[in-house]
Amino acid sequence: MEQCIRSKQGMYLFWLLCLPGALCISIYYSTPEETKNGSKVANVLKDLKLEVQEFIDRRAHLISESTKQYFSLDIHTGDILINDKVDRDVLCSQTDVCILTSQIVLDNPLESYNIEIVIEDINDNAPKFSKNEFGIEIPENVPTNMVLPLESADDEDLGENSIQNYTLSTNDYFWLHMQRNKDGIYSVDLVLNRSLDREKVSRLNITLMAVDGGVPQKTGTVQINIDILDINDNPPQFSQSEYKVKIKENLPMGTAVAKVEATDLDLGLNAQVIYSFHRTPERINSLFILNEKSGEITLRGQIDYEKERSYSMSIRATDGGGLSGHCKILIKVEDVNDNAPEVSIISLTRILKEDSPLEKVVALFSVRDQDSGD
Repeated sequence: MEQCIRSKQGMYLFWLLCLPGALCISIYYSTPEETKNGSKVANVLKDLKLEVQEFIDRRAHLISESTKQYFSLDIHTGDILINDKVDRDVLCSQTDVCILTSQIVLDNPLESYNIEIVIEDINDNAPKFSKNEFGIEIPENVPTNMVLPLESADDEDLGENSIQNYTLSTNDYFWLHMQRNKDGIYSVDLVLNRSLDREKVSRLNITLMAVDGGVPQKTGTVQINIDILDINDNPPQFSQSEYKVKIKENLPMGTAVAKVEATDLDLGLNAQVIYSFHRTPERINSLFILNEKSGEITLRGQIDYEKERSYSMSIRATDGGGLSGHCKILIKVEDVNDNAPEVSIISLTRILKEDSPLEKVVALFSVRDQDSGD
């Protein structure tokens, strides 16, 4: 038996007869994150077609699958209440759909109701850059249309509440180029549209602003200080503009995962290349080490597919004269079977009468596995 119902509260119910003699029902609700304690999420009585007294007599109780009890059940009203304020950004990070699962169990007859509550994102975070100010050095003889990659801001919110646009303060030399990647994150570059002359202008101060799509909008800014240098003809050039790597999540620390290489046509000190991460978030610095001389990237932390499935980073190669070249690396993490199934007992009949009927349900349990696919 399968049935789909939309209630007046905007909830979807899916009914599934999952075991002989026991009705297993899944109910889906939603609530905004950061809702204060004691707030009502929904009332289950009407949707379950139960009266208050029956709800009480059958000893209804709420079981949470998480270690923290975010919700409670008032058996006198049938209300599901906020027991502990939920921060979606901490709980689910950048996961598209954030769901907390609980179960309402009724005794005599034994019934189990799966309660899945979608935690809705609110615009409670402003875009944020890793620093308030960045310094860039470029020589005066660089060609127009030269591209300077900038750091993207981070916003812990999702969807329309995340970053939707960037703006650049008015200046005579640079315009802003934005491109939205497949992962939804913007790449932001400064593009030179006018030749530089150090004797006329030795430094430029530009403000970059990130704007989210929430109502009201939130913004974050960073100051970009550009120092104009005298001539060093050739910047380092990488063999590839973008490197793509796949790694297993269970690789041991110290394993080499990628290597970049840049060459410089200049001679002497101006041809000596040093590699470094460019505008890289702290979480990536904590997981990867870049050898500044060889360009080899090795693991320094534990990779967990269940926490993060890809990493994007920018590498800068700088020669002895201060010129830089850039490339991007995309590391995709592949899942391995590193999580055993977890079994949870939901309800158990400890005393069974000898004349109990066939197919009587004596226990309910659930199984979950944090791995994906097969």
